[in-house]
Amino acid sequence: MDEHEAITETVEAAMVRIRRRQTRGALGGDTPIPVAVFRVLDAVAADESTTVSTIAPTLGVDQPRASRLVAQAVSLELLERVADQQDGRRAMLRLTGAGQQAVAAAQTGRRTAMAAAMSDWTPAERAEFARLLSRFVDAMDEGRGHPQ
Repeated sequence: MDEHEAITETVEAAMVRIRRRQTRGALGGDTPIPVAVFRVLDAVAADESTTVSTIAPTLGVDQPRASRLVAQAVSLELLERVADQQDGRRAMLRLTGAGQQAVAAAQTGRRTAMAAAMSDWTPAERAEFARLLSRFVDAMDEGRGHPQ
């Protein structure tokens, strides 16, 4: 294995560990909200134009699964469906007050956990990590992270 492959393998292993922590809810704090439902809330919080049909690809699930997750979030009173003002046939998804509080609490918990993990880093190391991680995620979002 050459150095490039070894580095790529190290990054992949770290990303798997991060995903496992998130799946367990370790970065979201103690919450009774199921992790899959919480992913819906995070997606809606990130994009105010989210609909049931647009959330499925965002979550990486099929349409029926996305619909069930949205229904669960609605039944937990964390999310509501609101008629689209431009197209009455579409329902936009919007966080309720309780949903906004849950997302805010999770953001605080995640940021606290991340700050603690970087507490012994220099400001320059934190800035470089933020720059490189953002660049990495942007490249993945642009499709450069998918095998051809």
